[in-house]
Amino acid sequence: MHIFNYSFLKDDLLPAQLVTLAANISALKVMTSIRQKDNKVAFRQLESIAKIESVKASNAIEGIVTTDERIRALVGGSSAPLNHTEAEIAGYRDALNEIHVNYAAHDFRESDIRNLHAQMMRLAEPSADGAYKTDDNVIAERMPDGRRVVRFQPTSAADTPEAMRQLVLAYVEARDDAAVNKLLLIPCVVLDFLCVHPFRDGNGRLSRLLTLLLLYRNGFDAGKYISFEAAVNAHKAEYYDALKESSVGWEESRPRYFPFMVNFLSTLYECYSELDKRFASVAAEKVSKKKRIEATVLNSFTPLSKSDICSILPDVSPTTVEAVLGAMVRGGLIRRLGGGRGTKYIKA
Repeated sequence: MHIFNYSFLKDDLLPAQLVTLAANISALKVMTSIRQKDNKVAFRQLESIAKIESVKASNAIEGIVTTDERIRALVGGSSAPLNHTEAEIAGYRDALNEIHVNYAAHDFRESDIRNLHAQMMRLAEPSADGAYKTDDNVIAERMPDGRRVVRFQPTSAADTPEAMRQLVLAYVEARDDAAVNKLLLIPCVVLDFLCVHPFRDGNGRLSRLLTLLLLYRNGFDAGKYISFEAAVNAHKAEYYDALKESSVGWEESRPRYFPFMVNFLSTLYECYSELDKRFASVAAEKVSKKKRIEATVLNSFTPLSKSDICSILPDVSPTTVEAVLGAMVRGGLIRRLGGGRGTKYIKA
C-alpha cells in the first residue's frame, strides 16, 4: 500500500516556481482580506455569482450538465431537481453551501469526508451514507479510436479504509509541523485522495470540495468569490495532464507531486489575480502602496529582493519599495540578507 509522507515539503530545495507562486498568492491574499472589509456588498455579489459557476463547472468536468437556466434555478433554490442529473447538481450545491457556511467546523478527517460525500450524493442516491467503495475501481481513459484503457489503478476496496486512515494521519502530522508550508501541502493531499479514489462515485467532485475546505481553513478564500472549479474546467486538459503525470509511480510510493502542485497553485493564482483585477480600481485609493509592499514581504515564504517586489507590484516605483523596506528593517519587521544587488528581505 502507498506510504503517505509529506516530509519533502520541508526541503529547502523545492522548485523555485512553486515557491514563487506561493509567495505571490499570499501577497494577493492579503489584498483580498483588506478589500473584504471595505467592499462587503460587492463581495456578497461575487460570492453569489461564483457559487453558480462552481456548481456548474465542477459537475461539467465530470460530464454532468444542464442548461444555465436550470443551474441558476437549482442553486437559487427556486426549483427542485427534475431528474437524476439535476439531483447530482443540487447535491453538489448543498455540500458547497456547507463548506461556505461551516468550513471552520469541518476538517480533513474521515468523518467529515464521508459526511460531505453523503451530502453530495444524497439527492441522487437516497441511500448514500458516505461508505467507502466495496468493489475495486479503475480510472480509465478513452483513446481516439474509442477504446478505453486503464490509466490508473486506485487503492483496492479492501485497502481503502486503512489508506484513508493513513492519509488523514499524514495530513495531520504535516499540518501541525511549523516547517511545512500549508499552501503547498494542500495539493499533495488532494492528489493522494484522488489516487486512493475511496468512493464508488463522486471522487472528482468531492476532491474539489475538499480543496475549497482546506483552502478556506488556511485563509485562502478566493474560491468563494472567483470559482476555483470554473478555473479548473477552463484548463481541464492541463489539469488532467498534471494529474496523470503526478500519479505515475504512486502505487510504489514514488509519486511526482510537483506537476500537480504547479497546476493547482497556478489555478489558485489565476483566481486571486482575477479577483485582484476586479477590485484594483475600487480599492486603489484605500490600500496604500506602503501597505501593499509590507504585505508582500511579510507574507512571503522566501526572501525577496527589491526587483522581486517590483515585479509583483509593477505600479510601485523602485524608490518607494526601497524606502518602505528601509523603514521595515529599522522597525524590526524584516531582516536584510546579503548586500549589493543580491540583497533580499525576509520577515523577522
